[in-house]
Amino acid sequence: MSFHTALACVRSSETSMSRTRSANQDGASDVPTGASLRNIRIIVAYDGTGFHGWQRQPSLPTVQACLEEAIARVTGEPVKLFGSGRTDAGVHALGQVANFTSSCRIPLSNLIKAVNNVLPPEVRVRQAGEVAPGFHARYDVRSKTYRYRILQSEVCSPFLWRFVWHYPYPLDRKRMAAAARSFVGRHDFTSFAASGASEDDGPEHKDDSASMIRTVFSSRILWSARTQMLVYEVRGSGFHHHMVRNLAGTLVEVGRGKLQPADMLRILKARRRTLAGPTAPAPGLCLVRVEY
Repeated sequence: MSFHTALACVRSSETSMSRTRSANQDGASDVPTGASLRNIRIIVAYDGTGFHGWQRQPSLPTVQACLEEAIARVTGEPVKLFGSGRTDAGVHALGQVANFTSSCRIPLSNLIKAVNNVLPPEVRVRQAGEVAPGFHARYDVRSKTYRYRILQSEVCSPFLWRFVWHYPYPLDRKRMAAAARSFVGRHDFTSFAASGASEDDGPEHKDDSASMIRTVFSSRILWSARTQMLVYEVRGSGFHHHMVRNLAGTLVEVGRGKLQPADMLRILKARRRTLAGPTAPAPGLCLVRVEY
């Protein structure tokens, strides 16, 4: 469907907007029932290779700016997006969540089509739903799941290089899995945050907003012999700037034999970034899911 066709569908459907559609899988209705402003939550996927991260920056291409401009073009009004968290330059997302308020009466199914028709192919709105007025994509987060992919095959396909860390050297996956389990629980993650950083890439917890304490619910190593892909998957309440990439880089050091699994708790307790491993490259990281 072209952009103009999508807008024609929007206009023709506005006369029937008083009908309430069935709720989508997130429990949000597709069409408002009379409120002057809608609070709209979107789920977004993007290839972060060509962007300087999520957050809008002057004179630099960012995912937030790209989406705000596309939505404003379709709705005809200024848009301010609130994302679940920031992603770094070159980092990808399958399930980034954002919300914005709008007086636009476009049915959400048509809104998705129209916005996707003006977005570049690297960014796609996957879902949209109307949520309660008080919902905030960042502050209401319960958990986020990231995956870091490491390709271990000798040759990296040109169709994969944007989305993996190509590391064709031996790694002890059992030792890495044991080390990964050490991160589960409530810890001070100063040793795995960007040096000097105080910003959080997740929700701003009321009890921990000034601290480096975060809770990791699961932390595991996955392996596919068929694709030669090693994946580090971590789910937590929130993550500091560079935290997941620093965890992944440290786990590779364990796999190389430079660190022991038992060193992880020592590094956590020391609260010193210099004791942990290097920051893994951005292309391997993807925000997979945000839960509320």
